[in-house]
Amino acid sequence: MIGASAAAPAATFASLSVPGLDLPVVGQLFATPFERWLGTLALLVGVLAGSWAIRQVGRWLRSRYDPRGSLLEAVQAALIVALSAGAVVAVLVIWEASAEATAITEVLDPDSTTVVRGLVSLFLFVGAWGATVFVKRVTGLVFEEHDAFSRHQQEVTYHVLQLVLYTLAILVGLAVWGIDASDILLGAGFLSVVLGLAARQTLSSVLAGFVLLFGRPFDIGDWVSIDDREGVVTDVSVFNTEIRTFSDEYVTIPNDVVTATGLVNRSRRGRLRVDVEIGVDYDDDVERARELATETVRDLDREEIRTRPQPRTVLTGFGDSAVVLEVRFWIDDPTARRRWAAQTAVVAAVKEAFEREGITIPLPQRTLGGRPPDGLQIQSETRRPTPDENPDR
Repeated sequence: MIGASAAAPAATFASLSVPGLDLPVVGQLFATPFERWLGTLALLVGVLAGSWAIRQVGRWLRSRYDPRGSLLEAVQAALIVALSAGAVVAVLVIWEASAEATAITEVLDPDSTTVVRGLVSLFLFVGAWGATVFVKRVTGLVFEEHDAFSRHQQEVTYHVLQLVLYTLAILVGLAVWGIDASDILLGAGFLSVVLGLAARQTLSSVLAGFVLLFGRPFDIGDWVSIDDREGVVTDVSVFNTEIRTFSDEYVTIPNDVVTATGLVNRSRRGRLRVDVEIGVDYDDDVERARELATETVRDLDREEIRTRPQPRTVLTGFGDSAVVLEVRFWIDDPTARRRWAAQTAVVAAVKEAFEREGITIPLPQRTLGGRPPDGLQIQSETRRPTPDENPDR
C-alpha cells in the first residue's frame, strides 16, 4: 500500500509534460542540490528581469500609442502572471517535486460544471472591466463637449457607473454558482446598520461630498473662504475638500463641515469687487477728492482692473480725523495675487494724485481742550466744629 501510494505521485509527476521540454534531461542538468538552488536563483532573477522589461516596454508603448494606458496595463498584468506561472512550473521540474505537482493537479482538476462556472464568472468580470473602460471613454467624450460639467462630476459619474456594472457582474456570478444573493444581503443588512452607526460621521461626509460634486458651489482652482479658512481649492473628493491657503498651507476640511458652514466663492462669476478706503481732511474739497479718485482708477492701465463696471467712489462716513471715501473697482479672473497687485496700484496712484492736487490725507489726530477758568465754580461748605474744637464749651 505504501509503495503504491508513493508510486502514484511519481507517476503523476512523470505524466507532467511541458511542450519542447525533456524532463529527464532537465533532471540530469539539476542533479545536485547546489545546481537546483542555482537554477532556482536564476529563475527568480529571470522573473524579476522579465517583469521589469515588460513594464519598461509597456511604458514606452503607452507614451507613444496609448496615453491613458488602460489596455496596456491589463496586458502587462497578464504577461507578468503568465511569467510567474511558468516560473512555478520550472521550479517544480527542477526540484522534481512530484508530491507538490500532484497536489496542484488535484486542485486544478475540477469537474466540467465547475470549469464552466469558472469560465462564465471570468468572462463576466472581464466583460464588466471592458464595459467600465468603454463607459469611461464615453463619459469623457460627453463631458468634454459640455462645459457645464466639471472634471469631478465626470469622475463621480464614472465611479457610480463602474460600481453599478461590477455589482451586476457580482449578482450574475452568484446566480451562476447557485448562491442566493438575498441570503448575503440579509446578513449584510445587520452589518451595514452596525457600520452605519459606527461611521455616521464618515457617511455624512460622503453624502455631503456628493452634494458638493453635483451641486458645484466651487471648482478646483476657485478662490474660496470656508470655515475661517481662505485659499484656493486644490482637490475635492467624496470625503474631504482640500484648499491651499495663501501661507502655502494645505488644509483638509470634511465635506459635512463645508456644507454646514458659510461658503464664500470669490471666483464664481469671474470678477471681484475690491474696496479701498481713503481719508480726506475735513478742510479739503471732498467732492473734488471723490472725482479725482474715480478718474485716477479709471485711467490706470492695469490688466487686472475691469473697465466695466466702471470704478466709482462713494462717501461712507465721518472718521475721527477725516471724511472716509471708498473707492470701488472690479478685477478680472480674481486671485489673491491679482487682487493685491490691483489694490497696491490703486493706493499708490490715488496717493500721488492727491499730493499733486494738494488734497490732504490726514494722520489720526486728537484735539484736547478744557473749560475756561470763569466757567468753574467752587462751592464752599460750612462745617460745624466738633465739641473738642468749640472754644465756648
